[in-house]
Amino acid sequence: MKATITDVAKRAGVSMKTVSRVLNNEPNVAEKTRERVKAIALELRYSPNLAARGLATSKSYLVALMYDNPSPNYIAHMQRGAIDACREVGYHLVVEPLSLGSAKTQDEKAQAIRTVLDQLPVDGVILTPPLCDSATVLETLSELRIDCVRVAPKNGGLQPFVAMDDEAAAYQMTQYLIQQGHKRIGFVKGHVGHSATVWRYQGYMKAMEEAGVEASPKIVAQGDFSFESGATAARDLLSLDAKERPTAIFASNDDMAAAIFSVAGQFGIDVPRELSVCGFDDTPLAQVIFPALTTVRQPIYKMGYEAARQLVASKKVGLEPEQILDFEIMIRDSVASPAS
Repeated sequence: MKATITDVAKRAGVSMKTVSRVLNNEPNVAEKTRERVKAIALELRYSPNLAARGLATSKSYLVALMYDNPSPNYIAHMQRGAIDACREVGYHLVVEPLSLGSAKTQDEKAQAIRTVLDQLPVDGVILTPPLCDSATVLETLSELRIDCVRVAPKNGGLQPFVAMDDEAAAYQMTQYLIQQGHKRIGFVKGHVGHSATVWRYQGYMKAMEEAGVEASPKIVAQGDFSFESGATAARDLLSLDAKERPTAIFASNDDMAAAIFSVAGQFGIDVPRELSVCGFDDTPLAQVIFPALTTVRQPIYKMGYEAARQLVASKKVGLEPEQILDFEIMIRDSVASPAS
């Protein structure tokens, strides 16, 4: 038979209320008692009934991750971090795509959000770009009295958020390309609705301007973070006259950088001997492609983890409502000095 909370309490020599406090990650329990109860619950393979917990606490123990992002690698990492944070305190994560592009009016957008949340009695929502910057989304969540944590928003505000310095990361990566001797550095932008698109382009432009290197509009292409958009951008950039064609291309994410590799191969252009390529995110794809991709390591997993932790922590003392996480420039084999 399946173990019950009574079985755990008897074995641990504590009350059922104490077991409940431990499993719900509530305060006012001695650390030794907490560890003993968790060990016995694990030994008996006891897991609380989610519905029963909800009735007892007026919580659903569900957190929603809502996204409108064409990069599956980004969402997979974000999801994994959020799941781990939820599991630590007995919550569950549900993942919901939410595209508001086809909704024509504010009322229709609000109704689209309500339709999703009416079917999901969640205790909180994690919003990724561009949803984190949607006034309609934020207003609707406020009306429904649902807490949210935003990931990489354009601006701060009343809601807590987790982010990294996209502009500084793009600035440093562009500086690295310039230091390698590149002067014609192409850039592929991300989705027009995402805050990261703005910051990464600004970082690229800042580094180019400081170095006195021209950033011709001809070598800046629009993408949307998808592989397909990266391929389209690469064909445009690599079709330029030899004197205008970039010797290096900085893509705003790894998916688009991988597409540049593919198109360069179709054009008979060697990476990195004839074309240096770098990306952004450091998803697993970055080390699968050959040569391994030089890229910005964005803490996607940690952003998902910290966003979920903000929502599910029973006591938020000590948790910063605004968290700026570190990034790292990953130097690999896809960048070399330009051919003379």
